Amino acid sequence: MLDIAAELNSWVAEGRDFAVATVVAIGGSAPRGPGAALAVDSDGTAIGSVSGGCVEGAVYDLCVQALQDGRTVRERFGYSDEDAFAVGLTCGGVIEVLVAPVRADAPVFAAGLSAAARGEAAALARVARGPLELLGRALLVHPDGSYEGGLDGQPELDRTAVAEALAMLEAGRTGSVEISEDGSRCPGGVTLFVESRVPPPRMIVFGAVDFATALVRAGKFLGYHVTVCDARPVFATRVRFPEADDLVVDWPHRYLRRTATDERTVLCVLTHDAKFDVPLLETALRLPVAFVGAMGSRRTHEDRNRRLREIGLTDGELSRLRSPIGLDLGARTPEETALSIAAEIVAARRGGTGVPLTGSGTPIHHDVDRREEGEPRSRSAA
Repeated sequence: MLDIAAELNSWVAEGRDFAVATVVAIGGSAPRGPGAALAVDSDGTAIGSVSGGCVEGAVYDLCVQALQDGRTVRERFGYSDEDAFAVGLTCGGVIEVLVAPVRADAPVFAAGLSAAARGEAAALARVARGPLELLGRALLVHPDGSYEGGLDGQPELDRTAVAEALAMLEAGRTGSVEISEDGSRCPGGVTLFVESRVPPPRMIVFGAVDFATALVRAGKFLGYHVTVCDARPVFATRVRFPEADDLVVDWPHRYLRRTATDERTVLCVLTHDAKFDVPLLETALRLPVAFVGAMGSRRTHEDRNRRLREIGLTDGELSRLRSPIGLDLGARTPEETALSIAAEIVAARRGGTGVPLTGSGTPIHHDVDRREEGEPRSRSAA
């Protein structure tokens, strides 16, 4: 439900009760992953999506029913071999959804939605499978280990749930974890679904050029917090980059050495000038970031690699550099080039090949770890 936190937070502020259906497990070629949600308020207004359209009508009805009877249920949807037009996922995937009524004055949910809407880190843990009296119980875990709410009044069960949710939060993961009813960490009768919300990953674009203007828009579209850095104040202006979250006037390598990065950070070097590129890439390729790409011709790439070797970078470090940056789309315009770069970033993040899906036979979703994401094993009894 944190997937649509901004909208639900507004509903809570207006005192609107609602029911929310959250994808808690997937299998096969499911259209959306765990955490995707659809919510319906008491007036019948709906927001969000759990399947991109395949089963939205049936899930909507389940939300309406939950508002009426106050019960939390878990339902499974998959492709129907007997009737392709029956309610099901015609893409061949399987999803399981947890459908729960939520009162606007429920403190745990209100606090979780408010934190997520503000961009603060938090993890919402709910019982997605287990005894009926526990189904839907929730607690909210903060980065310092403090929490709100509880599962069933058993301190040991709450402590275990908090520890597991905190580990998921620190990793920035959303998924399921199994614990025992007595609070031990052994897989048992309780499945927790943990939704983690952490600040958005960073994209740092070096070089305030025309290509960067389009890449900033693409980065924002993909959900990144985008920073543009250039040593030339005449180019790094808010007029040229109105959509950038941050504008920095500094030498790129100097800024990169002092700013915060992590394993989700994407670095795009568009400066196309050795006096900027070489010291910047020397720093970038030794940082534990997700992606380092640099613009330039193949001749520029070879010259840049030679310079980087001369100052001591190893073959292993140079192998992390994606240059020339972007996938081969035949791009010409800044917008097409930004699309090419964004496509390579997504492929690198998700483990994609970048080849056309038509006729390839490759999986559509490369990055789904079935155990981590909670692949459905059987129909729920709830």
